[in-house]
Amino acid sequence: PDEERDFLVILEELKKEKMRQLIIGEEKRWDARGLDEIRPISCEVGILPRVHGSGLFTRGGTQSLVVATLGTSADEQRINGLQREEISKRFMFHYNFPPFSTGETRFLRGPGRREIGHGFLAERALLPILPPEEAFPYTIRLVSDILESNGSSSMASVCAGSLCLMDAGVPISEPIAGIGIGLIKEGDKTVILTDIQGLEDRLGDMDFKVAGTRTGITAVQLDIKISGVSLEILKEALQKAKRGRNFILEEMEKTIKSPRDQLSRHAPHIAILSIPQDKIGNIIGPGGKVIKGIIKETGAEVEIDDVESKVTISSLDRESTKKAVDMIKQIIQDPKVGEVYLGKVKKVTDFGAFVEILPGREGLVHVSELSDQFVKNVSDVIKVGDEISVRLIDIDELGRLNLSKKKA
Repeated sequence: PDEERDFLVILEELKKEKMRQLIIGEEKRWDARGLDEIRPISCEVGILPRVHGSGLFTRGGTQSLVVATLGTSADEQRINGLQREEISKRFMFHYNFPPFSTGETRFLRGPGRREIGHGFLAERALLPILPPEEAFPYTIRLVSDILESNGSSSMASVCAGSLCLMDAGVPISEPIAGIGIGLIKEGDKTVILTDIQGLEDRLGDMDFKVAGTRTGITAVQLDIKISGVSLEILKEALQKAKRGRNFILEEMEKTIKSPRDQLSRHAPHIAILSIPQDKIGNIIGPGGKVIKGIIKETGAEVEIDDVESKVTISSLDRESTKKAVDMIKQIIQDPKVGEVYLGKVKKVTDFGAFVEILPGREGLVHVSELSDQFVKNVSDVIKVGDEISVRLIDIDELGRLNLSKKKA
């Protein structure tokens, strides 16, 4: 075992020496590429029909499949801060690096330090191009599964994430791409490599990950194995990264150039209403009666934020969302004297009938306002469940509604 281990160490050192000699002395790379040459790229979108969006990005021997899930504010990630404050995130990027991506077999455990770090890097890279919550009130979760890996899998995840967001119909400001830049330094001689593969990452001196759009950089991560790099090297590396990003973006745009016009039919439909603070109680109703009724009748989810005075309605069915929105608009609507309403009889008494003209708003039709003729028994003229047209003739000082059927 010790001899085998020593042999592998020596083999690795010989490989490192040979690779560095090729690059420094002959400007040749291990896979015969030019110093600034990017590996072959292929892109696909919409390959998983049931999810809300999907993107597959392949660069050489590295491949990332990213899947998008769109949800409501209830799906935001809740994080307890250091001072016990609650922080919520509406955008999450999770990165998975299964052992088969590098031809290995091991136990599938929870994410490690590397996976969490790569996920945060990709999340930070994509965050600046996302629309504000006011324009796109969805919680967004992206999951990258690395299907094969030979260097720069985190940057492949950024590229696949951009494709996936556009496939999901998320109105991003512009596409984004990422690339890894490497360095071989021997004495005073340095060579900067574009799009490093796994061997160049492992045996080289630098792994400089740069993600951004055509107009700017959104995230960087620099890993070096030497004491430091000069500003001149960094400037040249950033210039090469920009040229590489632009090339990758051109390849990506051959597959999809901009976000789709519509969300997936499997994604929830969300509507947000701003409501007066004093109307929140009307929407909830006594013991939650009104809001439960809306949810039961429409099948939509209704969330109330009494701090920001807004109501979020969501459903997988567009018509259900619209129906719930219409019901809530009726609830917060103020009844107007003189208006005619189509109401439903809720209760019949000896002196008249109570009619619901708006959700949660009932008024009294006095027996004298039921008909132009004399009415002896109210139940002879009207019954519970009847739909009748009534006119609002008065709102008394207590806010009670007085209705008339004969004047409607």
